[in-house]
Amino acid sequence: MDFRTFLQQNIVLLDGGTGTLLQAAGLPLGQLPERWNITHADVLTGIHRDYYDAGSNVVCTNTFGANPLKFAKAELESIVAAAVENVKRGAELSTGEQEKFIALDIGPLGKLLKPYGDLAFEDAVNAFKRTIELGVQAGVHLIFIETMNDSYETKAAVLAAKETCDLPILVSGVYGTDKKLMTGADPAAMTAMLEGLGVDGLGANCSLGPKQLAPTVAAFLACAEIPVLVKPNAGLPVASFDGEKGTKYDITPEEFAETIALFVEQGARLVGGCCGTTPEYIRAVKKRIGQQKPKPITKKNISCVSSYTHAVALDKPIIIGERINPTGKKRFKQALINGETEYALSEAITQKEQGAHILDVNVGLPDIDEEAVLPFYVEKLQATVDLPLQIDTSNIAALEKAMRLYNGKPLVNSVNGKQESMASVFPLVKKYGGAVVALTLDEKGIPDTVEGRVAIARRIIEEAEKYGISRKDILVDTLTMSVATDKRAAETTLTALKQVKQTLGVNTVLGVSNVSFGLPAREMINSVFYSLALENGLTGGIINPCSLEMQKTYRAYCALKGYDENCQGYIRFANQNANQMTTQMTNQNANQALPVLNSVVKAENGTEESTSHSPLQTAIIRGLKESAEKECATLLQSVSPLEIIEKEIVPALDNVGKAYEEKRAYLPELLISAEAAKGAFETLRSYWSAKGETQAKKCKFVIATVQGDIHDIGKNIVKTLLENYGFDVIDLGKDVPCEEVVRAVEEHRAPLVGLSALMTTTVASMQTTVRMLREKTPWCKILVGGAVLNADYAQKIGADFYGKDGMETVRYAERFYAELYKNMQK
Repeated sequence: MDFRTFLQQNIVLLDGGTGTLLQAAGLPLGQLPERWNITHADVLTGIHRDYYDAGSNVVCTNTFGANPLKFAKAELESIVAAAVENVKRGAELSTGEQEKFIALDIGPLGKLLKPYGDLAFEDAVNAFKRTIELGVQAGVHLIFIETMNDSYETKAAVLAAKETCDLPILVSGVYGTDKKLMTGADPAAMTAMLEGLGVDGLGANCSLGPKQLAPTVAAFLACAEIPVLVKPNAGLPVASFDGEKGTKYDITPEEFAETIALFVEQGARLVGGCCGTTPEYIRAVKKRIGQQKPKPITKKNISCVSSYTHAVALDKPIIIGERINPTGKKRFKQALINGETEYALSEAITQKEQGAHILDVNVGLPDIDEEAVLPFYVEKLQATVDLPLQIDTSNIAALEKAMRLYNGKPLVNSVNGKQESMASVFPLVKKYGGAVVALTLDEKGIPDTVEGRVAIARRIIEEAEKYGISRKDILVDTLTMSVATDKRAAETTLTALKQVKQTLGVNTVLGVSNVSFGLPAREMINSVFYSLALENGLTGGIINPCSLEMQKTYRAYCALKGYDENCQGYIRFANQNANQMTTQMTNQNANQALPVLNSVVKAENGTEESTSHSPLQTAIIRGLKESAEKECATLLQSVSPLEIIEKEIVPALDNVGKAYEEKRAYLPELLISAEAAKGAFETLRSYWSAKGETQAKKCKFVIATVQGDIHDIGKNIVKTLLENYGFDVIDLGKDVPCEEVVRAVEEHRAPLVGLSALMTTTVASMQTTVRMLREKTPWCKILVGGAVLNADYAQKIGADFYGKDGMETVRYAERFYAELYKNMQK
């Protein structure tokens, strides 16, 4: 039986952890476990056989870290071939009679992708492709992409698999107690993206024990229309001082199996274990769930698009911000021609602050290379705001490049009833995932009648279904025409809109302001037409979110129709804009700026706070590096560098750091603000250099990823943040021997040292390094962090502090330095 068929009919039992068993078998500290596929094939074969004997249907190859960034071409080929052969041999030796499948295990590459790291998206795709090609050649049955921390890297891995083979693909990420990946994606966002990309199963693994993962599993089950998988750790790590090999965990096989059985009852289809789990755990799960049949997967029929952090459901009216479009905008046109991005980024931030749910991005000008500029702007915008984007272009080559690089599930604007348009756009929507705007025009133009537009809409929907694109991913645009040239234009559009919504069962979208072309006082017409469109079934209004009149219409409509819980959004909006709503807006035309609403930011509790930051602070908070550099240069004309650091840069970083700690901002926003702060520091350094001076540093901070661990994403994030806060960071890199860490601390007389570990197999190395530091450098405070650690474990191994993220480490270092400085002053 092939795997997809088996998955449709059965609960799939996955395997457990491999690193735990390799440690127990004597894997030396610092040795890459993938090499054991060749040097200790018998050990790996035995592990795989034991999992099959325990009841596993799917056993993963020992290739979690096997990629061309870590291994040379020839060695990688040998490792993957041997890994697959070891699982095959394990299956042959197993006495289990269940269906058996081999999964090629694909783990993260260990680098952050641009713009937050230094790895290009296509380089990541190609790296994954090489390993997948080798696995497919060796005869695996499916691809298992697991332990992913970042939605963007996950997309790169999925595309690599889809473009290499047609094997089933399972995807699993590492979610914290906040139900988010390290870079901010929640289950709804990942489900939207991954279902759009066409994977066969998705879910969570590693990081937490089964009970701690329960909320994340529930979130996946609430939105996924494909099988959900869960592979928790065996609880939390427990420090061992009795000489036993390997890391110990605090959940017994029986306790583990009880929670896994609950997941199965709730609807999980694929279950297994991660760090700390052994064949005993899988055997306990097999015994507990028995021959239980899977719960049917219900069709949620959720229409949505997503960014890299969250999904926007199209189950109520939403605002699509229209301002990143050169039509009628001389400043943006010039910015596009000059290759400047700050205008568009500022517009994006402002539209988000004014309540836009999705941002339209259109860069179509005759004078530019849209195929290069559109994906460039998509990348820049996604690095600055976390809203989903509407990719607005008629250039198919530009559309494909933008969709490929898009981090999430985009809205595509647009397709129309021309056969050529559908044949070009629908394959891209099917490959990359997305929702698509369908314009009711065809080879004959725009029909004058309601019936003609509805007929085109129906034809587009039926054609989309031939490509496997569901109605939930179609938004029909019945096309807004100007009433200045046709008095029945609005009525035709609105009636067609209503019929499309009611008879075809799809969502709708309109470019609202088109209705008033050629007329004075356009906002008067626009706002009333917007209200009528909403009442006739408009889902997404493409409007200016900074328009007071349009916002009044939207807020009032949502309150009146019950979309606004307790009218909270309306009340906040009214209070924020009370003064402006008492004055009459005048002199509005297509070439004049519309009144901008009071700038607000949403706090965690849903309230809104007015922003009151200096220009430099605003640039850093918003992640605008060019603006930060310019504002810093301006301040240097009258303010000292030290004062700029203390009163401008650090408070801005604190603002973003606080938002990150309170879950109002995500890691990418933290990093992009850090980059903007770097821009300001570069300006200061140039100033100091011209005067022959240097920047005063805080105390030294040694940082390293422990021996045997080649993942340095977390370490690099902490390094970036610490440097922005003025610490003198000595970065020893990754896979650093204990003796080298101690030597660096001694050499620099560093009062702080930070150690990172991601892999279960290197937790013991962390413990050894901490112990050696305690013996040789007792004056040094030891900070530890990593996905496989927790505060209790850190305390037991003798560390002074456990940082669950980069900002917690910075806060500890700041407190320590403040106390150190105070003692020095005495």
